[in-house]
Amino acid sequence: MTPGEEAAGWEMSSASKKQGTRVFKKGSPNGKITVYLGKRDFVDHVTHVDPIDGVVLVEPEYLKDRKVYGHVLAAFRYGREDLDVLGLTFRKDLYLASSQIFPPLENDLTTKRPLTRLQERLIKKLGGDNAYPFFFELPPHCPASVTLQPAPGDTGKPCGIDYEMKAYVGDTVDDKPHKRNSVRLAIRKVMYAPSKPGDQPSVEVSKEFMMSPNKLHLECSLDKELYYHGETISVNVHIQNNSNKAVKKIKVSVRQFADICLFSTAQYKCTVDEKESEDGFPLGSGSTLSKVYELKPLLSNNKDKWGLALDGQLKHEDTNLASSTLIHDPTQKENLGIIVQYKVKVKLYLGPLAGELAAELPFTLMHPKPEPEPERKVSVSDKKSSSPNHNSEEEVTGPNDVPVDTNLIQLDTDDALATSTNATYADNDDDIIFEDFARLRLKGETEA
Repeated sequence: MTPGEEAAGWEMSSASKKQGTRVFKKGSPNGKITVYLGKRDFVDHVTHVDPIDGVVLVEPEYLKDRKVYGHVLAAFRYGREDLDVLGLTFRKDLYLASSQIFPPLENDLTTKRPLTRLQERLIKKLGGDNAYPFFFELPPHCPASVTLQPAPGDTGKPCGIDYEMKAYVGDTVDDKPHKRNSVRLAIRKVMYAPSKPGDQPSVEVSKEFMMSPNKLHLECSLDKELYYHGETISVNVHIQNNSNKAVKKIKVSVRQFADICLFSTAQYKCTVDEKESEDGFPLGSGSTLSKVYELKPLLSNNKDKWGLALDGQLKHEDTNLASSTLIHDPTQKENLGIIVQYKVKVKLYLGPLAGELAAELPFTLMHPKPEPEPERKVSVSDKKSSSPNHNSEEEVTGPNDVPVDTNLIQLDTDDALATSTNATYADNDDDIIFEDFARLRLKGETEA
């Protein structure tokens, strides 16, 4: 092998080591239980939701006769935490699932369920004796994670729908968790754009005037029904003025509608992008105008709008406008918490006496569906490998193990096997950011 080939092989080996499978790891303040989670974004596929599966590492000597429970909670917070007084909280629990993780129950479905690929690898790496799997399933009608943009100066958790996975020590499942021996992980339920978009939106409206023999006619259409965040929306406008009134100007806007389905339904409207034009106007009687207006709704242009619905946040990072809510069962609307929809509105202004003519075009704004993760597949090389070290390397850097962008902590099989809750499985910038974020979040919750 030439030196060049050796260098290329070393570079490939280094790159493959960096592309290890990453997991989230968070321990309790006293270090007695640690939760390992493969991801924090769980996708709603309409027919089912990605299962929430992971591993909890415990110290049996500390637990003695106590148990470790896990639960997943979806809650709608509609008021600041510092306003919670006299036992009254401004939150509504939308979904709760609980399970006993340690000791495992013999007749529990989770115990009988086969381990996922990630759980097998985690239990093997953590020693197996004190690592126990957990598994939760969310029903499809649960709401997506949505955050309402806070007003300047607001502190604490923002209003909106958030999910939390918690593991805690207690004698019974109803025991109140203590911060010192519990772990809380914020997770998200997301929904991606459907593979088949809807029909191209189009609308026609007319307006009659007194003492005018004919009408003012407006036709509007979008170039497609489904848009991804950051894409430009092209609005085709055709105006045919057969009336005796003149059109002074036009305004084209994108509006977000957020239906708050709490105790009673309330709707909030917010303009996220608009254009007002007098080019080609006034449009007199017998005139025609055809033009395309382009809009791009972005959160960066709407940072000052309090109450704007955003996609749920996990860290102190920028997010985007909330994705459209896909409703497949109208009878379950009250369980969705916040229903987000978008519409393009085209409005013609005819002066103070003649009034206005408006048309609306609903559309869908979402993220594209990412490539499917081959994480759960078992590669042939994993099954056939005979050497323990080689098998470990194949498991972490094999072609079927593609890392996920949102994962932060890496399982590095080159490190020695460690079962301590203070063990570090990677040493990179992402890990440091994650640990800092966890401490800042805990600090903020303690102060609140």
